[in-house]
Amino acid sequence: MKILLTNDDGINAPGLAALVAEISKFADIIVVAPATEMSAVGHAITLSDPLRVSKYHKNGTFFGYAVSGTPADCVKIAHYALLKDQPKPDVLISGINLGSNTGINTIYSGTVSAATEGAIIGIPSFAVSLATYTNPYFDIAAEFAGKIARLLPKMNLPEGVFLNVNVPPVTREEIRGVQITRQGKTNYMEKFDVRKDPRQRDYYWLTGEKEAVEQEKDVDDRAILENKISITPVHYDLTYYPMLKELENLQIKL
Repeated sequence: MKILLTNDDGINAPGLAALVAEISKFADIIVVAPATEMSAVGHAITLSDPLRVSKYHKNGTFFGYAVSGTPADCVKIAHYALLKDQPKPDVLISGINLGSNTGINTIYSGTVSAATEGAIIGIPSFAVSLATYTNPYFDIAAEFAGKIARLLPKMNLPEGVFLNVNVPPVTREEIRGVQITRQGKTNYMEKFDVRKDPRQRDYYWLTGEKEAVEQEKDVDDRAILENKISITPVHYDLTYYPMLKELENLQIKL
């Protein structure tokens, strides 16, 4: 197998390193990742500035390509430039993200957007995230990503569909299985922390935390709370089909 790896935490992120260590056990890999952290950039792509690509080494060994752009940029430049004379990768994996990508986070996530771009191009793709920001232990998430990577080419995913995987931050003994879920609707209680710079000018820092609400049994956040690995099939088509007929009946005209 040939597998393309990317992320939104940057090419030096420990989650990506854990993924490389696991996936390279059974596949040929190529890493194309942002040069710096690009969390929560969504599906942004770079149009007004050139993209710069440099070879990135760890401990004197070639690790991958660092791109001065977004996660979606990384997938595009890998497919259309760096690998243009080669067959498509068998699988694209985006991650391992630090922090969950569940509920409304899915829209903002650069990790998920890289997998979205893979699906657009036609590469079987999935995003994988570890649901914690403190003391991350990536081994279980990496191992599970390896299992999904082997299965994905056999799944015959519908066009435009990819998987969003979230792993609870618990020990192997505490994991209570795998649950197929839908995207939840968890919202954030957001606020801007107002601070002063050295010249006494105000600046704003977005903060917030998830609302503590009851989660339905079949949603991604509920699975994580119950120490289950969540797998959500995602499609990039944002059309709300039930409303099409209603809008047609309005016969809207100029």
